Amino acid sequence: PPQLPRWKRSRRELLQCLERFLRALVTGAPLSATAPAPQPAWERFLACCRGQGLLSSAGGGAEAGRYRTHAATSRPLYLILDDNFYYQSMRYEVYQLARKYSLSFCQLFLECPLECCLQRNRLRSHPLPDQTIYLMARKIEMPDLKKNAWEQNSLILKSFDCTSEDNELIISLLATALENPVKQNEEDTEQKEADRAICAASAVHQADQTCRRIISQTMKDAKDKNILPSEMKSLAEELNKLKAEFLEDLRQGNNLKNQICTQNQYSDSAISVISLFQHEATNVVNKYINK
Repeated sequence: PPQLPRWKRSRRELLQCLERFLRALVTGAPLSATAPAPQPAWERFLACCRGQGLLSSAGGGAEAGRYRTHAATSRPLYLILDDNFYYQSMRYEVYQLARKYSLSFCQLFLECPLECCLQRNRLRSHPLPDQTIYLMARKIEMPDLKKNAWEQNSLILKSFDCTSEDNELIISLLATALENPVKQNEEDTEQKEADRAICAASAVHQADQTCRRIISQTMKDAKDKNILPSEMKSLAEELNKLKAEFLEDLRQGNNLKNQICTQNQYSDSAISVISLFQHEATNVVNKYINK
C-alpha cells in the first residue's frame, strides 16, 4: 500500500496505543512494555501513563517488563485527546473505541475566529505558515448535533472569550457523559444509513453497467432479426425506460430497509434485478418480433 503521510501514521499509532490501554483497563490484563513491532509511540505513551501514575510494575520474573493499570478506582478516569480533529470522521474513530469498550464519550469544541487563530499562531515559538491556518479553517467540521446522534455529548465554546460559567458547562458535560456511557449494541442510525447509501450506490452502478450491455446486445439481436428501423427507436426507448424503473427499485432498496447493510446483500439484489431485467427485455423485444 502507498506510504501514509507522517501525521496520519502518528494519528493511527496513537489510536492503537489508546486501544491497547483501554483493553488492559477493562480486562485487567497486564500491558507489555514492548509493542509487537518497533513503535516509539508506544514507549512514549507508556512513559506518559507512568508519569501520571496510571501504571505500576506487574512484578518480577516472568512478569518483568510488564505493567498493570491501576486507574480503575472509585474516581473517574478522563482520557483527554487534545487535537484539531478537524474532520468528523477523525472524531468518530474515537467514538467507536468508546462504544467498543462501553465507555463514555464527549467533545469540547473551541470555536475561534480566523484572525484570532492567525494572531495566536504568530506568537508561537514555532509558528505554522498562515496558509496552513487558512486551510484548517476551510476544512474544520463543527459537531453536528442534529445530524449525528453520536455527537450529542458536545459543547461548543468561544475560545477567545472564556468565562467562569464555561467551567460549569464543561463539568456538566463530563458528568452527563459519565452517566451515559456508549453501549456496544447501541444502534448508530446515521452510520448505518451512510453504509447503506455506499452499498446501494455500488450495486446500482454495477446493475446499470450490466443493463446497458444487455440493451446493446438486445438491440443488435433485434436488428439481426430485421425489425424495422422505425420500430428500433421505439424499442430502444422502451428498454431504457424499463432499465430506469429497475434501477430505481434497486436504488430505493425497499426490500432491504429493515436489514443490516452488507455488500453481499446489495450485490445479490443487483444480480436479481439484472436477471429479471434480462427476462423482461426479452419479452419486450419478442413483442416487436412477433408483430
